[in-house]
Amino acid sequence: MKSFIVPVDFSDTSVNAARYAAQLAAEAGDIALILYNTHEKILSGSDGTPLFNDSDARQQIAVVALESVKTELLGLADIHITCVAEGGDFVQGLETYVKSMRVDMIVMGITGSTPLEQILIGSNTLKVIQRNICPVLIIPPGAKFTGIRNVVFASDFKDVEKTTPIEPIKQFLHLTRPTLHVANVDHEHYVELTEEYKREKAKLEEMLAPYRPEFYFIRLYDFIETISQFTLDNNIDVIITVPRKHSFLKGLFKQSNTRKLAYHSHVPILAVHEL
Repeated sequence: MKSFIVPVDFSDTSVNAARYAAQLAAEAGDIALILYNTHEKILSGSDGTPLFNDSDARQQIAVVALESVKTELLGLADIHITCVAEGGDFVQGLETYVKSMRVDMIVMGITGSTPLEQILIGSNTLKVIQRNICPVLIIPPGAKFTGIRNVVFASDFKDVEKTTPIEPIKQFLHLTRPTLHVANVDHEHYVELTEEYKREKAKLEEMLAPYRPEFYFIRLYDFIETISQFTLDNNIDVIITVPRKHSFLKGLFKQSNTRKLAYHSHVPILAVHEL
């Protein structure tokens, strides 16, 4: 049985991601869901006195709150759900748990309509992606699960055999067997494709052969705007993107395509690191 883990801090965004994960797990079948929460020391009050520093009590509160979310999810999907609450650093704790339990995918919400919100609220999701723990499915605020029928894989068609994490992508596609679209956005596509692009296309077509991919080469400059419009035009349910090791989140303000997509997409994004 495969497993998905959903970090839950009890915000609307995280609970919505849990709902999405539960319904996806139910549709895919044979998937267990783990609701995960970490609690750190609570900050002191304005006068410097601790507000609450009883770790056992915080643990009990977290477990009760997770069980409440679990009850709600069981009303949506008939799946196996486990609740895990731990103390300590969120990212480190999540990474340790995922690796020790061999979790297959992290499902996380993300929010932040302004740059400040993106720093304060969305940074944990980006940190998790940066750590390359396992594939991360990013759920935008308000996204509802209605099935996964169309998926687009955004590829730059550069050395695809070495840079495409084909096995994790295949594992995700195997869950619901969607129609697979492979899109390349490059303003240098003039009248026809170069021989290099044709060779890379042939390699990727062979790698994804079981899913009969449809290929699109789009000659436009703005990647985010183009993928967003493609998503609308083709009723895309999930966007697959591969963050590059050399560029992704080197700095907090690094504007990689994955980072920009995470904040602007209205459909979930699966971030799978290159090999």
